[in-house]
Amino acid sequence: MLEKLADDARAMAVTAAPRAFLGITGPPGAGKSALARYLVEEVRRDLGADSAAYLPMDGFHLSNAQLDRIGRRHRKGAPDTFDVRGYLALLRRLHTDESPVYAPGFDRALEEPVAARHVVESSVRLVVTEGNYLADDAPLWRDVRPLLTELWYMEADDETREARLVDRQMAGGHGPDEAHAWVERSDRANGEMVKPTRANCTRVVRIGDCERLR
Repeated sequence: MLEKLADDARAMAVTAAPRAFLGITGPPGAGKSALARYLVEEVRRDLGADSAAYLPMDGFHLSNAQLDRIGRRHRKGAPDTFDVRGYLALLRRLHTDESPVYAPGFDRALEEPVAARHVVESSVRLVVTEGNYLADDAPLWRDVRPLLTELWYMEADDETREARLVDRQMAGGHGPDEAHAWVERSDRANGEMVKPTRANCTRVVRIGDCERLR
């Protein structure tokens, strides 16, 4: 199945003009970033190092300072804790700009966005972007879908996802109790918001398809 997904990503890169945009969405911990990076590497392997680029929505997290200012740090990862206008502006720019475009990333050790962590070279034929709310129907978020060539939904059972999310929190330096509390308070609620957007996607990818990415 992974090979089929990579073939389809390569086909988008070859046939779309001037470039294709593949979105990958799904609830937290479903495996979106792992699949996105895999597809980028597979396209680069066949079409060249600058043929595909990775663009995570997480780079548009509001900083912790801004979350503290608006009183939303306890719900980091909810739709209103992202700079959706900035994300939309970058996607639109990538549809027309022929120069290298720099994009932010997210540092899980710092738990902060980092400017210019990624670059989309002028030669890129496929941009793979991933995030929780790419299929959301809320104002502004619903403007993402028309900018994507295809939008895939990553699906995984809740137990698997939440175990990964706890591991992620602990890898970031949090203790077990704190990690579980965060997942139960924030990630679980965010996941429930994402699940209904499955119907807005062009394809569903089940987590079993991507087990060897782990």
